[in-house]
Amino acid sequence: MRTRSSILAASLAARASALESPDEVGRLPAMGWNSWNEYGCNINEEIFLTTAEKLISTGLADLGYVYVNVDDCWSDKNKGRDPNTQQIIPDSSKFPTGISGLADQIHELGLKVGIYSDAGTGTCLNYPASLGHESIDASTFAEWGVDYLKYDNCYVPSEYNDQYSFDPENIQTNAPADYDWSTSKSAARFSAMRDALLEQNRTILYSICNWGQAHVDLWGNNTGHSWRSSGDIIDAWTGRFEFDNSWGITNIVNQAAFFWNATDFWGHGDWDMLEVGRGNLTLEENRSHFALWAAFKSPLILGTPLHNIQDSILEIISNKELIGFNQDPVYGFPASPYKWGYREDFTYDPTYPAEFWSGSSVAGIHVFMLNTQGGTENKVANFAEIPALKELEAGATYLVHDMWTGEDLGEFTDSYSVDVKSHDTVALRITLPDGSHPNPTWSPR
Repeated sequence: MRTRSSILAASLAARASALESPDEVGRLPAMGWNSWNEYGCNINEEIFLTTAEKLISTGLADLGYVYVNVDDCWSDKNKGRDPNTQQIIPDSSKFPTGISGLADQIHELGLKVGIYSDAGTGTCLNYPASLGHESIDASTFAEWGVDYLKYDNCYVPSEYNDQYSFDPENIQTNAPADYDWSTSKSAARFSAMRDALLEQNRTILYSICNWGQAHVDLWGNNTGHSWRSSGDIIDAWTGRFEFDNSWGITNIVNQAAFFWNATDFWGHGDWDMLEVGRGNLTLEENRSHFALWAAFKSPLILGTPLHNIQDSILEIISNKELIGFNQDPVYGFPASPYKWGYREDFTYDPTYPAEFWSGSSVAGIHVFMLNTQGGTENKVANFAEIPALKELEAGATYLVHDMWTGEDLGEFTDSYSVDVKSHDTVALRITLPDGSHPNPTWSPR
């Protein structure tokens, strides 16, 4: 059994060539809304049309939230496929104008539509899936006007089991050190749909959802535009729930601390859909959730209903500076951890993950400081510890800016300290006193 340290070394060293698509589709993380977290199978055409209109009226569409994504349970479970065309049959009671009719209406609003399928014999709720039907399904989705495909990993037949296992939660594998995971049966299943999509005359963003299995971080970015690297997110601050493989926010942050390196332009580690505004997350936990997903350059796919969204939640997901970091046109790599804080560096801890992260954008160097503790803690951004700054002149003075409020906090030498509420995240931008970038050529790799 290979250990965590050897696997992480391989992950940091390897990055496959990216899947580049026309019209810049997939170059930056996708932004939009998905039905699953709030509605599950209780979906219908009206929900998606109302959501599309709300994306526009709230201003979210102007900020980049343009995908309106249909998740599982959209098809007719009993009829399955048309006996003549072999196309999956949409549920006419849920979608009276079909998926193509829904897509036409969403496109008329200037937005895009997503659909869901699975690389197995059934979707996760056992509706018709695409294994062995990749060509017809890709053709059908293109014909219907689909712009985005979320492709899941349920009901995989035993003959498609991988030769070796990879446990993304504990970062362990029984594969040899030189094993090429792009040759795994998992990679083959997801590559089959990639190839089918590429044969169409319509560009469809391809979102792989295989929960981090088969070391997808090593082959995901030449197979899809994004890939899931964890179990399903749940609207809880921390915890791992066995019955449905769901993970709390800190569990996923901990995972991101070890798998950030695969993300860049055209390929993005997907830390699952946003739970901001759902469940029992506190305001501070909602802030941290959004700020860190933006910092990770994860796709920003909302899950909260928009018809009754609270003003405080709308303010969080509308933060232009955090979105700007996520969608930066020049720097494709995400924020990476530079200090764990509460734990010793490189400690794998799903409850108390890395607290100090940094990254670069056209606007400057950014620092994100998370408080994992149960009470207010003082956090210090020590300039000599921040990777992009520690290689510069010691004792320099920097302008520190608050990305949450949009206000400059002042000029500081050596460090900046701030009290951070429990489970909140401070988001800072650091520049030279004249506002210029202190180290524009810096890269974490």
